[in-house]
Amino acid sequence: MTAVQEQTRPVVSAQDFRDAMAQLAAPVSIVTTLAPDGRRRGFTASSVTSVSLEPPLIMVGIALTSSCHATLTTSEEFVVNVLGEEHRSVARRFATQDVDRFTGGGFAAWQGTGTPYLPDAALLIRCRTERIIRAGDHDLVFGTPREICSGPGAAGALLWFRRGFHTAREHDG
Repeated sequence: MTAVQEQTRPVVSAQDFRDAMAQLAAPVSIVTTLAPDGRRRGFTASSVTSVSLEPPLIMVGIALTSSCHATLTTSEEFVVNVLGEEHRSVARRFATQDVDRFTGGGFAAWQGTGTPYLPDAALLIRCRTERIIRAGDHDLVFGTPREICSGPGAAGALLWFRRGFHTAREHDG
């Protein structure tokens, strides 16, 4: 084994890492965009985070194997739809492969761009794609927020924790 291979060799197994990361609660979002042919695309994401205040930047992680990967990584813009507890079924649908994720309605087209968004999301962040960086089996898509809209006020944020959907309210005493 070379020195470089030794340095990059994982210290823990993929399963141990997955199990550990299941202990980190993360807000659930649906990331949406438009394909060049005008088809709406989207996926459920728990890897969304703020990166910088100056300039404002947000980051979305997407698996290289995701059916939305090619569209998101070539799109000029995307919308992060932060979900509330009432969106569990939408989050499940957008995490399912080989289905029309937009069936069931509820989505609108952002005025001026046509990018799909969920009007009753707790928070909407429309972003211009700035940069994409490969990180292992994911690409990290960095975007500059162009518009931010607070939703009608979700009853409680939807979280992904221990491989299931939860809300902070479920754990309030």
